[in-house]
Amino acid sequence: MGELRLMKGNEALAEAAIRAGADAYFGYPITPQSEVIEYLMAEKPWERTGMVVLQAESEVSAINMVYGAASTGKRVMTSSSSPGISLKQEGLSYIAGAELPCLYANVVRGGPGLGTIQPSQADYFQSTKGGGHGDYRQIVLAPASVQEMADFVKLGFELAFKYRIAVLILSDGVIGQMMEKVELFDPIPRLSDEEVAANNPWATTGKKHGTQRRIITSLDLDSSKMEQHNLHLQEKYRKIQENEVRYELIDCDDAEYIFVAYGSSARIAQKSVQLARAKGIKAGLFRLITLFPFPGKEMEALCKKGVKGWLAVEMSAGQMVEDVKLSVRGCAKVEHFGRFGGIVHSPEEVLKALEEKIIGE
Repeated sequence: MGELRLMKGNEALAEAAIRAGADAYFGYPITPQSEVIEYLMAEKPWERTGMVVLQAESEVSAINMVYGAASTGKRVMTSSSSPGISLKQEGLSYIAGAELPCLYANVVRGGPGLGTIQPSQADYFQSTKGGGHGDYRQIVLAPASVQEMADFVKLGFELAFKYRIAVLILSDGVIGQMMEKVELFDPIPRLSDEEVAANNPWATTGKKHGTQRRIITSLDLDSSKMEQHNLHLQEKYRKIQENEVRYELIDCDDAEYIFVAYGSSARIAQKSVQLARAKGIKAGLFRLITLFPFPGKEMEALCKKGVKGWLAVEMSAGQMVEDVKLSVRGCAKVEHFGRFGGIVHSPEEVLKALEEKIIGE
């Protein structure tokens, strides 16, 4: 068993970054995410592992530092909350175009605009559809516990380097601020410069005599070449959709009605399942772990087993529900229930919505 600690979600994320062999973290404080950089500064990982921790001048500076460091093949990450993530979108599009592996976290707060510091899930569209310009995608992991905040850092780096892609840990103010017991994984040693160069033949690690020059860029003024690059990216995204779908089914074997949720909403909906079962309603929970790739085929297959209705539960005006509707292809009724602006729904509200929107009709 690994080391056990009682930690906030943001703290677990930061400690996991150190233990995952991260070479650098570039960030900027914003509520409800500030504990990430605060924890890193207090822990001084540059003394423990040599990891660089730097507070950038802004979120724009932070993401461009990630671009530069990632181009050398190093394990780098950043984190922020909704308005800060919006500022990073141009840099993230450049990172996608240059195919650079990196990890970042969004501890979502209510919006739009500066909004509130309370939790929300209204960044789903931005996260899963490519929030910046151009045709690109990113892997999106949705933790529903403090434990997963830590575990997904390790997983996120593995996926980032497997596919040369940005991986997003999409959290929210509930998961980031709550405290739970966490089993921390054993530290992974940082790679030496020689190991980084050997493992990442694309990286800019310095041109040795007689070797081919390596160039990292997202710019190509030749439209035909740019189209070929886009086709290559789309093929990579298809492979991710085939191989990296992750989800959890709770009480779905005999379920007639299924809640679909991720993150903190999934925790709430799990209690709603218990309340529904106590009333004789055969309810289950489809918990999304990857938001991209979205488990659409798995959802469609489950729907064909006789599910009568789906309720998408999210702290937004209705974003994830669109992907649920596309996935089940009209085989059952799909409705949405959400609170937004920083309001967190209760299990009782979720069950009432199921009864009124799905069962009652």
